[in-house]
Amino acid sequence: MMAVRSTLEAHALHIEALQLGEADIRENLSRDELKPVTRSLEQLGFELIDDRKSRLIEQVKNAIRKLVHQQEDTRTVNISDYIAAELHHDYNTLSTLFSQVEGVTIEKYFIRQKVERVKELLVYDEASISTIAFKTGYSSIAHLSRQFKDVTGMTPTAFKSQHMPRKPLDKV
Repeated sequence: MMAVRSTLEAHALHIEALQLGEADIRENLSRDELKPVTRSLEQLGFELIDDRKSRLIEQVKNAIRKLVHQQEDTRTVNISDYIAAELHHDYNTLSTLFSQVEGVTIEKYFIRQKVERVKELLVYDEASISTIAFKTGYSSIAHLSRQFKDVTGMTPTAFKSQHMPRKPLDKV
């Protein structure tokens, strides 16, 4: 967020809100005025998203990442209610849009993010698989193992023993 802030300020833009994956600026810039900002952000590994549909998709992804990576025990969270409340949009509309653009359902994206969180916790090697299952919202080790194997092709124990590299969260 600091890199984005400094880049936008370097282009003399006024930031109204800045959060993970999203920056709102006061100015309404033309496509030509956006080009240098876009280049600067791309050099840092960021992408400028300026159309409404793409922003909604990115907001859905950010909400899911926030849920998976910042909240302990997601078992009591209804993903459709959570997304609708976070984005103040109808879930069915968001779900249809997300599936059309991303080629995967919100639920499958959520599962992929949970599996990445499990991988992260396995690599840290500070908790048992049972504890990891609880922390990541799985009802049992068997449920975690089944989803983990469906996504990765291996069990959590096999992953842990192989020290497989993780994907960046935006590439999941």
